[in-house]
Amino acid sequence: MRRFNLAVLAAVTLSTGLSAVPAQAHGSYDGRRPLGLADCTATACHFDVPPGTYDVKVLLGGEAASSTSVTGETRRALLPETAAPAGERVSRSFTVNVRTPEGEPTGPAGTPGLDLVLGGSAPALADIRVTPARHSRQIFLVGDSTVCDQPGDPYSGWGQQLPQYLRKGVSVANYADSGESTVTYLGNPQLWATVQPQIRRGDLVLIQLAHNDKTTDEATYRANLEALVAGVREKRGEPVLVTPIVRRWFNADGTLNNGTALLVNGLGVDHPAVIRSIAAAEDVPLIDLTAKTKAVVESLGVEASKALYLYNEKRDNTHTSVHGATVYAGLVRDELFAQHLVPGPVFRPGPTLPDGTS
Repeated sequence: MRRFNLAVLAAVTLSTGLSAVPAQAHGSYDGRRPLGLADCTATACHFDVPPGTYDVKVLLGGEAASSTSVTGETRRALLPETAAPAGERVSRSFTVNVRTPEGEPTGPAGTPGLDLVLGGSAPALADIRVTPARHSRQIFLVGDSTVCDQPGDPYSGWGQQLPQYLRKGVSVANYADSGESTVTYLGNPQLWATVQPQIRRGDLVLIQLAHNDKTTDEATYRANLEALVAGVREKRGEPVLVTPIVRRWFNADGTLNNGTALLVNGLGVDHPAVIRSIAAAEDVPLIDLTAKTKAVVESLGVEASKALYLYNEKRDNTHTSVHGATVYAGLVRDELFAQHLVPGPVFRPGPTLPDGTS
């Protein structure tokens, strides 16, 4: 590891409150040189790079004890809060997907390039290097508003929190979009027609679509999911079917409602059951997020489960808070590991949750 100039370290140690370092533009970036501290201010970094996949290496720490997290693009959690003792440096690396639009595929374009925001209780950035990712695998996410990169507080999709559980070598390309059903996702050229050409051999494509298929009959719903699976395999990718997260809708006995909560639509289509049957028939890996989120919500009960959703803020029992999205992303992480869909060394511990788990 090379040595870092202590004057530079002091200038960008966020906990000192020193003035910002002006960002530099690299509109003609050719990918041959690493980008670093010249592209950062005291609270954020902007790298004027074209769309693509980039490896980011950060060196955290300062003269005082510090604790730093990193988010990127549209509020994506890329690195959980990481402590560094006073006078010590901690190195972490991750891989990030850069695209336009940077958040929801049908949303505003956002800022071109890579944007990183430094947070945490006492953030301190000693150094940063950004280089094109040469050997990375992508996890594409096909989904709805419960998965997507939500643009503003207090909303968050589980796909927005998933990257912080992954080290360098795997990036999350979140193409989930609010309001989408299997019908609209296949029909909108900004969605499936944009995702499919990017899939490479070995990439994972996690598919969670159900919440908005309220008027989709079972035959159409099944055919649409089968079309998505076939489209992934056509590109030599690996499809993974994900049953939808539950809605927080309780019966009087403290269990979740078999209709609204467990995603049975007005036509009687049991979305999770259809997804499970397709996974079995097509030999597709299955993440039964319905069953797993049901267990979490019912174990917490009527009151404590409110914190997972936006009940307190919006009386919303469908969309998750940052906390809820982080818990649910952890469930996805656990299944990716348990089913050997992503190599174990790629995973990192997530943020510490209120119950002490990560």
